[in-house]
Amino acid sequence: MADIDNKDQAEMDPADMEDVEEVEEEETGEDENSKARQLTVQMMQNPQILAALQERLDGLNGSPSGYMESLPKVVKRRVNALKNLQVKCAHIEAKFYEEVHELERKYAALYQPLFDKRSDIVKAAYEPTDEECEWKADEEEELTDEMKEKAKLEEEKKDEEKEDPKGIPEFWLTVFKNVDLLSDMLQEHDEPILKHLQDIKVKFSDPGQPMSFTLEFHFEPNDFFTNTVLTKTYKMRSEPDESDPFSFDGPEIMSCTGCTIDWTKGKNVTLKTIKKKQKHKGRGTVRTVTKTVPNDSFFNFFTPPEVPENGELDEDSEAVLAADFEIGHFIRERIVPRAVLYFTGEAIEDDDDDEGEEEADEENDADYDPKKDAAPPAECKQQ
Repeated sequence: MADIDNKDQAEMDPADMEDVEEVEEEETGEDENSKARQLTVQMMQNPQILAALQERLDGLNGSPSGYMESLPKVVKRRVNALKNLQVKCAHIEAKFYEEVHELERKYAALYQPLFDKRSDIVKAAYEPTDEECEWKADEEEELTDEMKEKAKLEEEKKDEEKEDPKGIPEFWLTVFKNVDLLSDMLQEHDEPILKHLQDIKVKFSDPGQPMSFTLEFHFEPNDFFTNTVLTKTYKMRSEPDESDPFSFDGPEIMSCTGCTIDWTKGKNVTLKTIKKKQKHKGRGTVRTVTKTVPNDSFFNFFTPPEVPENGELDEDSEAVLAADFEIGHFIRERIVPRAVLYFTGEAIEDDDDDEGEEEADEENDADYDPKKDAAPPAECKQQ
């Protein structure tokens, strides 16, 4: 044991562990227990041993438990019956989500007049009344009438000094810049174009049609492209996968299609021109070659990678689509319904609070595995 006790921790590996176990078997009584405790402490402090142990445990994830294997055949048979019941539950759950989609379509029609009025105010097609503009902010609750009147006069004076703006300038651009998920997509050359974005609408598939939703980006006439509406359609599936029915957890976005942007000549921000110098091997002369290559831009959002019929994608395309699904889902679920709160920043604070609560829940969850959050999801689940 002396050799083992003096061995540097950093040099220990699984082979060393086997040697240790052989020596430990020769020890007896209290000396054996003392040495075992000492060795355990050494092993738990050795990163190589911990990594090997974690790798071994990770390999057990998803494998049948020893308890299940030990069950009598007649009990396993009954467990199989329970699994069949679970599959039927998954199919009922799929029907539930189909009805949820129908409810979303129904209530979307009720929301739309309010969203249309929001759009009219943003683009200066409608001027809200004084009554519609009244809003009691939290910080105003304790202000005296005299202080409120003074603040009002100061605001009016500032407004007189400024040029009278129409509607709410740069409303959607500000929303995008306030949300990290969207601002990461924006490039400086995208901003002048997004200043012309007047509205974003969500359209659900018609009754009886496959489940899907379309994002419509409405633009005022501009110098960059002739389209008035750019669209992005997401097709969803709400049925268990026959090969893995227990993984069903609500509708999944399966694919998406964009649209063709009719760019004005010289205004396509999704492409850039680069110049390269090429040297002729034989003559040694140098010539300059002009080449058009893809350019980073928010508007690449409208040309997602195509999913082949076999569904197989390379890692880069899969990552792009995973991010795309997340963005489309976020715009539909959060941005469109609560746009003004993302414009003011209030919704961002709420999102931060929600994330803090989720992280706390995950830390307290014994089954939570942080490794699963490291990679982008292959598909975006409907919340």
